[in-house]
Amino acid sequence: MEEHSMSRLHNRSPSIRISLLAIGILLLILLSFLFSRKSKTARDGPLTAEKQLAHASTTHNASSAPQDWKSRWRTGPKTTPEELVQNKVSEFARSRRKLAEMLARKNGIKIPPEVQRFFAAVERGKWDEIEATFSAISGEDSSATSGAAKRSPEVNKLWPAIIDAFGGAEQAHLLPAKALLNYGYEILDSLRPGMVYVGGTDAGRWVPALLNEGDSNQHVVVTQNGLADSSYLEYMRLQFEDQMKVPGEADAKRAFDDYVTDARKRLQHDEQFPNEPKQVRPGEDLKVVDGKFEVSGQIAVMAINEKLLQRLLELNPETSFALQESFPLSGTYPDAVPLGPIMELRSQKTEGESSFTSDLARESLNHWRETAREVLTGEELDSSDTVKTYSHDAVAAANLLAAHDFTAEAEEAYRISSMMWPGNPEAPVALADLLTKAGRPEEGTKIVQEFLQKFPGERAAIERLPGAVDYYREKQK
Repeated sequence: MEEHSMSRLHNRSPSIRISLLAIGILLLILLSFLFSRKSKTARDGPLTAEKQLAHASTTHNASSAPQDWKSRWRTGPKTTPEELVQNKVSEFARSRRKLAEMLARKNGIKIPPEVQRFFAAVERGKWDEIEATFSAISGEDSSATSGAAKRSPEVNKLWPAIIDAFGGAEQAHLLPAKALLNYGYEILDSLRPGMVYVGGTDAGRWVPALLNEGDSNQHVVVTQNGLADSSYLEYMRLQFEDQMKVPGEADAKRAFDDYVTDARKRLQHDEQFPNEPKQVRPGEDLKVVDGKFEVSGQIAVMAINEKLLQRLLELNPETSFALQESFPLSGTYPDAVPLGPIMELRSQKTEGESSFTSDLARESLNHWRETAREVLTGEELDSSDTVKTYSHDAVAAANLLAAHDFTAEAEEAYRISSMMWPGNPEAPVALADLLTKAGRPEEGTKIVQEFLQKFPGERAAIERLPGAVDYYREKQK
């Protein structure tokens, strides 16, 4: 699994600068957009975005968890956000060095001097030094699989702790301190005591992990992106075996075999029946080479990760889990509900009865209206990475709303995502899929086409995404 590189949502691009005029235009678009179409829920007549935005702050604050985390740095000792983040990075580096030492003892090796220099650099918080020492041991490839051949055997044994430390330090470098604290603490505040948090994107994984470190109410923080990697499962057991059961090698092998069996059948179907709808998904790289069946690509790896995530839930039936997606894991949606900026898994209260109520749908949408208002008018514009992270998470929320037939709410959430980051390819594709299923296919196709006219460089990204891409391809023939 290309854990680090594949989970990377953000490119290192210049900071987004949106003028006050552009902000005003975007806000006017949102304020003037009327969502009067009916969804599954019965609402008190159509509500305009203007009316809903006017009440978003009150509704959001009333329904959210107490902001204990945020109050610690806002009302505590006189520590600047920058100082607090640096302290957290240093603490994170020390804990990951200890985990590296445990991995070294477990594998009967010594920590190489270059790895010691890397952990020392992270603890000091000097980014140039961190990047240089990391490059020296990573073989210029941070992925868990393809990069392994370029690294020494000792480094590969310690890799989960190394990439963990680097990921936390990188987020502290990419995001303004206040934006990092706002994002991470909002996620942590949404968690109930004892919840396991499963991060996805780089920010969604490492920012909460960084801020979670050393707290008296510390949560178990893991990532969905590493579950297909046996070394990451070992790393999970090393940290959390006394707190939860972790899938083993047999579980990982079963997940891979089950996926391969299913994928082989779908590939054979497409070869035998070329005129029928394709069963191999866009972006799913399946082929037979010298008689051997091979799978690769993000779709395949995340399908295996999803199977292992479901196995993790099965092994811990009494534990509550929260998820921040890196990639749509639709198998988790039936029993999931919104939880602030993320989602709670396995929330079904009664068999056959959904716990995803219309009130929760409205609260989720209000959350993203308020987030968009803050992003479009606040300091988050100083970092393109922050804007992209919020936009991605809004798409995940919209996907969940759509899966539970809250169509109008999902449509608005997709549009909010595009407002925050107009160049996000996930939002127009998912919105086009939603509109196509709602009987508005021409509108959906137009949205994707207009997006590609504005952002032609995102065509390859569009081709890799699930959803309306199949319909879009048909329209281009």
